[in-house]
Amino acid sequence: MPVTTETEVPGLEFLRYVLEALVEDRDQLSIESSIDQLGILLTVRVSDRDMGKLIGKGGQTVKALRTLLRILGGNASQRINLKILEPAV
Repeated sequence: MPVTTETEVPGLEFLRYVLEALVEDRDQLSIESSIDQLGILLTVRVSDRDMGKLIGKGGQTVKALRTLLRILGGNASQRINLKILEPAV
């Protein structure tokens, strides 16, 4: 897996900016990126109480984020996927 900086990964800086404004527990916000033959995978982990804000009513917030990331990826000729990890119990 190639090592990349934040500016090299399309959508990562945008996602970090949006999620830092959305969540309350910024210290528990974790965004990891990996690049493979399928494209870019952005993996997000937030606290229990911020999970509802991230997903939104009926999944609308996360769906909107995925749509915006798809547009950013299209501009960079990359496929960007967003994965949300459930908090550990």
